[in-house]
Amino acid sequence: MKTLTVSVVTPDGPILEDSYDMVSCKAENGELGILPGHIPLVAPLTISAVRLKRGNDMERLAVNGGFLEVRPDKVTILAQSAERPSDINVDRAERAKKRAEQRLQSKQDEIDFQRAELALKRALNRLDIAR
Repeated sequence: MKTLTVSVVTPDGPILEDSYDMVSCKAENGELGILPGHIPLVAPLTISAVRLKRGNDMERLAVNGGFLEVRPDKVTILAQSAERPSDINVDRAERAKKRAEQRLQSKQDEIDFQRAELALKRALNRLDIAR
């Protein structure tokens, strides 16, 4: 069976490089499922989970935006940050979630609101992956 080489790279360096049967992720235009032989594609990613399937096993990564590049035999994810479930500090993510929720409730200026909204999305994504 054919596989895809998947690379996940952040500004801090590579997070993962391995072979998988399928990659699922959320681009700004919707959910993508990528199998070997997929047509070339470049898409911006949202703050979401990337699911990597190998046989009956599923791995998940918390990805905070970035870009996805697809070639027939390789998927490269250039992410602002990416974390495996074991790397996520749940207490820190819970505190970030609470801070973001408090900022959103205070309804200060528009810039703070957008930053708080993004912080909340990142915290929720990390908590979802960690659990």
